[in-house]
Amino acid sequence: MERGLFVTLEGPDGSGKSTIAPLLAKRLIDDGVDLVLTREPGGVKISEDIRSIILDPKNITMDAKTEALLYAAARRQHLIEKVLPALTDGKLVLCERFIDSSLAYQGYGRKIGFDQVYDLNMFAIEEHMPDLTIYFDIDEKTGLERIEKHRKDKDRLDSESLAFHSAVHEGYKEVLRRFKERIIIIDASRSIEEVTQAAYQVLKDNLC
Repeated sequence: MERGLFVTLEGPDGSGKSTIAPLLAKRLIDDGVDLVLTREPGGVKISEDIRSIILDPKNITMDAKTEALLYAAARRQHLIEKVLPALTDGKLVLCERFIDSSLAYQGYGRKIGFDQVYDLNMFAIEEHMPDLTIYFDIDEKTGLERIEKHRKDKDRLDSESLAFHSAVHEGYKEVLRRFKERIIIIDASRSIEEVTQAAYQVLKDNLC
């Protein structure tokens, strides 16, 4: 059996990933694709428990490096317990967020440093990088406006300042520069239907 394909969905808060991911999965399943839809942080019980700690709005005293370590720990458990077994079974793994989020959010947003966060995550994932990443591109101001309009319960990162989200966007630009060979950029300022169709076409082109 051939190894499956590991595809990650990335982008700033408000880019539409959480809405688009299940829509993409449904279309692919309807096409007969054997896939696993998952997310980070989370995807398995231990990682979901860590997620609740990271995103709890009450945890305002969390140190930046503690946050980065928690993300890496959740990622490791998720990878070992869910992602790698699915890939071994030849499935498509469609994952909302992975290492690129940490590089942008903790590397740039928390100012820990891109390379420091990269090295930390290499320890966690042992170089199991995505085969393909779809990046939903939207400016931070529009993304935050969408969150304000559509998201009733904000998590700890949603509530961060515009300056923080601007730094995250700069972090993603560095991700796009360093890993351009595996990343396809989609304009996420369009309607959900248009963005979903564009992402679906990318996946169909890469599944052939």
